Amino acid sequence: MEITSPNMTFINRIIFAFGECGETEKALLIFSQMKTLDFVPDLYTHNTVLEILGCAGLVDEMVGQFGSMKEAGIALDVVSYNTVLNNLGKLRKFDVCLFYYKEIGENGVEADLLTYTAVIESLGRSGNVEEALRFFDEMKARQIRPSLYVYRSLITNLKKMGKVDLALSLTDEMNLCDSELAGPMDFKRNK
Repeated sequence: MEITSPNMTFINRIIFAFGECGETEKALLIFSQMKTLDFVPDLYTHNTVLEILGCAGLVDEMVGQFGSMKEAGIALDVVSYNTVLNNLGKLRKFDVCLFYYKEIGENGVEADLLTYTAVIESLGRSGNVEEALRFFDEMKARQIRPSLYVYRSLITNLKKMGKVDLALSLTDEMNLCDSELAGPMDFKRNK
């Protein structure tokens, strides 16, 4: 790193690439080394590290990194929260997921489609379909267009809980608004 004198964009891409290849240790080593070489990690760097830790199943380290970001005064964004929520949900840490969802509003961060998707999916997996439906209604009330994925998740979880009539009702609703559902482009971020 000292020889080539790279910029933050270059370092971020290297960390991201190692993370994508499953080389978690190498990505984290670069992250720790960049601090010793007077490179200041930006929000993109931190969000990338959160995702790498979460995908590797290192939930304690991910939550620790998230806490370190807050302590350092880094202004967390919706990507930071969504990364944590998604990974906590996948790792079945439902109570912690809800804790961070509540923190979003307290910190003035605007929840988006990905935020609601993570929370609804997490609640559905935990068997708390009533609360998942409440979040679904809240999302629609905030005029955030649901996606096919959210509908399918709710329908699947309702069926698992034996609420077939409600699942069928949601299926009808989904089919009626098919052309208005959020698509893949709604999940992309503008950089």
